[in-house]
Amino acid sequence: MVRETTTAPRAPHIRSGLAALCVSAVGTLLLALAVTSPATAQSSGNDLPDIGSPAGALVTESDEYRLGAQIVRTLRDQKAIMNDPEVTEYLQSLGMRIAAQAPEGNRRFTFFPVNEATINAFALPGGFIGVNYGTVLASQNESELAGVVGHEIAHVTQRHIARTIRAQGQQGIAQTAAILAAILIGAIAGGADAMQGAIAIAQGAAAQQQVNFTRANEYEADRVGIGFTAAAGFDPNATATFFETMSRRTGLAGQYVPEMIQTHPVNANRIAEARARAAQLGRKNVSESATYECIRERLRVLTYPKDGNIVERFKKETPAPKGSLGYQYGLALALMTSGRNQEAAKILYDLVEKHENLTLLYSALAQAQVDAGMQNDGLATYARAIVLFPRNVALSVRYAEALMAAGKAKEAHALLLDVFNNVAPTPEQIQLIALAASAAGDTGDAYYYMSEYHIASGDLPLAVQQLELALAAPNLTSVQRQRFQARLDEIRDYLATVRVRKVNRERDGS
Repeated sequence: MVRETTTAPRAPHIRSGLAALCVSAVGTLLLALAVTSPATAQSSGNDLPDIGSPAGALVTESDEYRLGAQIVRTLRDQKAIMNDPEVTEYLQSLGMRIAAQAPEGNRRFTFFPVNEATINAFALPGGFIGVNYGTVLASQNESELAGVVGHEIAHVTQRHIARTIRAQGQQGIAQTAAILAAILIGAIAGGADAMQGAIAIAQGAAAQQQVNFTRANEYEADRVGIGFTAAAGFDPNATATFFETMSRRTGLAGQYVPEMIQTHPVNANRIAEARARAAQLGRKNVSESATYECIRERLRVLTYPKDGNIVERFKKETPAPKGSLGYQYGLALALMTSGRNQEAAKILYDLVEKHENLTLLYSALAQAQVDAGMQNDGLATYARAIVLFPRNVALSVRYAEALMAAGKAKEAHALLLDVFNNVAPTPEQIQLIALAASAAGDTGDAYYYMSEYHIASGDLPLAVQQLELALAAPNLTSVQRQRFQARLDEIRDYLATVRVRKVNRERDGS
């Protein structure tokens, strides 16, 4: 059975309507959000965020990052983020390919898939970019998807959040905080009507000024984003083409929904401007990856309800040509989901022979072999693949899961440690290595990894607690003790500095 990562403990269930409404509204409203928030930290867990100078800009990049990390943590707790290593790695790879074209190519970005069928994507403060799985399914080619991602990257590189706050001042901050609270209240109350009514009350007389500035951000993000995607080797015309897809799907509803409520309003003028911008850049030799079509069909299968004949449904609904890579891969995943792992393994074995450079094919083949009862064959496939693609994150995660299931937790711990010492892990991946360490009997390391998980999730007080437990674990080496203590001192110093900064801001009225 094809599956998302399930080894990490499940968080308590939180009302799903809240997650959906927050995701749909955040693309527009968070462009002006600057609420004083607790300190959070980098998702890599390797460094605490830069405090910045109190005499600096009203909203520093560190401020933006802390706020974004806090929002992502909320989305994760609400199960709004898909925890699938292959999809996450693909979006991160695609996003960084585009972001590398920005003037500030070293800016930190985190891309993640959102568990929502609607067509949408959003940029959060601090370079966090979410893409609804419905957006991937609606795209006809990788250039269209790249156009959406490029647009959101442009929101970040143009610092639209900070620009909005500077334009509105402290009054704008308070108003936007009220809007966000209204969304949450409306969502919990149970409906979009309640949410929209609360927004209208909160916005008051300043609504039109807010919307106009946000609309200008959208047009600027179009222009800049199209330039990024073209420079990355994608078709610049695809952005306008995808806008037309959005417009057709909106249909008549777009005439009645206020543009201020829509996260990405699309009209004829916006499509025309996107076409004109693409014409200035000219057509380029488009370079699209084979992985795209596999990921699109993977998402199709992953998001099917598990209450019917998934194989027949996939055959009927996929637009992928029969016999194509995407079709065959998706069919194999559908077979795995239906428990027909030996059939899937045969298809995947043939695909690996034809496409030896695609890591997700190896992962799927090994998973099918293990689930078919051929554990040794599956582990051998993983071992072969990890030699060909060392430190590939998605492949390493899948291999580690299989090793842990086979009772080889120490090997899984060593594998993940090697990867994550070189590649920044997601919070879910940090949880996985903590589980591997715990299963291997490495108690101190397990607590240490959980402290890094809480840092990545933006909860430094919990990180402190985990480090204190790590230091109390038995049989620590001197190196471990020094590392744990240094990290604990770093967090405590950081929290103390944040408290001083907050007091200074309140004293200065900023």
